[in-house]
Amino acid sequence: MKSQFTPRALKIFQRLLLTWFRRHRRHLPWRASSDPYRVWVAEVMLQQTRIAAVMPYYPRFLRRFPRVESLAHAPLDEVLELWSGLGYYSRARNLHRAAKEIVAHHAGKFPREFEAALRLPGIGRYTAAAVLSISYEVPLAVLDGNVARVLARMSAIRGDLRAPRRWNSLSTTAQQFLAVETPGDWNQALMELGETICTPQTPRCQSCPISRACLAYAQGVVDKIPHIRSKRAPVRQKVAALILIDPRGRTLLAQDPGAHDEVLFSRLWQFPAVEVKRAARAELEKHLRATLPIKPYSLEPLAQARHGVTFRDIALLPFLARVTHLPKHPRTRIVPLSSLAGLPISSATRKLAQSALKSRVPPVA
Repeated sequence: MKSQFTPRALKIFQRLLLTWFRRHRRHLPWRASSDPYRVWVAEVMLQQTRIAAVMPYYPRFLRRFPRVESLAHAPLDEVLELWSGLGYYSRARNLHRAAKEIVAHHAGKFPREFEAALRLPGIGRYTAAAVLSISYEVPLAVLDGNVARVLARMSAIRGDLRAPRRWNSLSTTAQQFLAVETPGDWNQALMELGETICTPQTPRCQSCPISRACLAYAQGVVDKIPHIRSKRAPVRQKVAALILIDPRGRTLLAQDPGAHDEVLFSRLWQFPAVEVKRAARAELEKHLRATLPIKPYSLEPLAQARHGVTFRDIALLPFLARVTHLPKHPRTRIVPLSSLAGLPISSATRKLAQSALKSRVPPVA
């Protein structure tokens, strides 16, 4: 694919963007070091997650796991506990697995070779290119949603950017535009531009350092690029959950109680729960008889909660059962209801716990 720039024009274009980035770059914690471990952790946390959400997690995670060895040797539950609330827990599991492989097969160093990086669990082309370019100055261009939007506007590319042929074309363009002497700064500059200036809605073209080279701006079609993808219709679901409470304010959590939902509860500790259709109480009782040796209790419905996961709109239906003794069973644990914050649990489980706490359950004796 022929570049829209002459070699001289490309150099000017690169210099303008890099100068802007070095003057206006945000002081984000993961930019304080080019250490590949720290860059890698940041890139994984930032996948499908807003910067504001990652900010408190990143320094806390690195305080506990300052090196890849400390992450590799940590119990998975401890890793998940520090990830709790950040979502997409497969990222934490893959990070843990990849750390073990880096220690075992790469002498504790993130591999410098692109193909070797791709073989690590959870590492795709974007993450590999980001870590290698920022940490090792390997001349690899990144392509994510922000970069794709900038490039599409620069070249006035219409249509669905995620269509395979168009995405491959953008990947080629990204590599053609790459400032090979400073690939780490260049990749970060493009991402920064997409996040702060060339935004999806109301881009700030008057503040853009490269607007003169932007074909979409010249043609007056910035607001038409990229093509807005149609959203999937929401799927409404109901999930009923059992919250057992003993006189000391303790509750029972289960792990994989038989009808686990990786998206909703993420294979973490959870209240026994099941998706229901109509008779929530009866369907929950049937599920409990089939999966856990829990005898029937008087179930008290609590305030419902709403939970959204991608295209799903979920009604959480908690039921409280006050018991004298909590049953013991493999893959369950007994913990104070008020102390769930220190456990690896999903956001949905937190919402269920909050519903029970608001019902004025007995405090821990």
